[in-house]
Order: sequence, then C-alpha cells, then structure tokens
Amino acid sequence: MRFRPLTLDLLVEELADTIAARPAGGWARVAVDGAPPSRPEAFADRLAEALRLRGRPALRVSARDFLRPASLRFERGREDPDARYDDWLDAGGLTREVLAPLAPGGSGRVLPSLWDAAADRATRADYVELADGGVLVLDGELLLGRGFPFEHTVHLWLSAPALARRFAEEWALPAFARYDARVRPLHIADTGVRVDDPDHPALLDDSPV
Repeated sequence: MRFRPLTLDLLVEELADTIAARPAGGWARVAVDGAPPSRPEAFADRLAEALRLRGRPALRVSARDFLRPASLRFERGREDPDARYDDWLDAGGLTREVLAPLAPGGSGRVLPSLWDAAADRATRADYVELADGGVLVLDGELLLGRGFPFEHTVHLWLSAPALARRFAEEWALPAFARYDARVRPLHIADTGVRVDDPDHPALLDDSPV
C-alpha cells in the first residue's frame, strides 16, 4: 500500500470539495468510520463545518446514539468482542430513522439520536428536517460491510500495533481485527486514510479524493 501524506486541514478541504461537487438535488449520506482512537467524531465535525462553508446544509449524527439497550448489548457480557461487532449497533433503527429518510424520494425527516447508552434509555430527541441538497455526516465504528446506503465513505485506519497502543479497551481489539480481515474497510471505503498519528494523516493512493 502506498499513502500520500497531507495535513489534516488539507484532507478535510479536499474531501469537502469532492462531496460539495455532487450534483444538486437530493441528499448525500457520508460515513466517517473508524475505531475510537482514530477520533472519527472529531473528523466528522470538521467535515460538516467545511461543507457548511461551501453552502451545503450538513447534519451531524453519531452511531453511538443508535446503540441497542444494555440488556441486548451485554447479553454475552460487557467485554465480548463478538457482541461488540455483531450486537451493539441498532442497525435497523439507524437505517429507519436516519438513512432511509435521506434516500431518493425520502422525507428528509431524520431522528438525530435514538438511545442514550450511558443512561440506557431513549433520548426522546425531536425529528429534524435536512434541506434538499444537504449532507448527513455520520461517525461511528464498524460501519462498513453492513449494506448501509452511503453516497461516500471514509475509513480512518490504524495499523494493528498503533491501535493496540492507543485503545484503552484492549478486550475489544479482536472485534477490530475481525473487521479488518473480513471487511477490509481501508480498501472498500471511498476515502481510506491512515491515522497512526491523527494529526498527520496519509491518504491511500487509490482513494478518489
């Protein structure tokens, strides 16, 4: 694999240019996928702001607000890597409340959060309308390879040694190793980025950005 080093600012600007250049009309659903140490939420925040500066309405949603209740997530224990991979995310809720309404012909009416995992209860969030031509920027982990309908995907990749050094939840490492081996997210993402040092990313050469 060959990577092109670039600054984080330049990466965000190039990616925002690519997404903003999409034809007018309808919505764009963008995923920023990565293990927690890659800070996908911070990258997604910056990307959303860059899109707004280009005149594109942007809605930020986090997959962590669409986790399943604790009784289901922790049915096999609180530190089961297979459960984290297979059972934590409420994929049906995320599709129904966020992704499907932004499909062609959809309503544009999105529920930005469904479940407060810390309190283990529904968030009771209000629905919001994303204007035509707007962009959903969704951050999360283990998002690719699930059949979610995205117009653009970004994967923030950490090498196995870097992930092991920086991930406090050591028990979860097998879930991310399984993801790398089975899904190959760095390669199937529209934009693959190596972030062993998050402040000095490197773009995979065959990325379209």
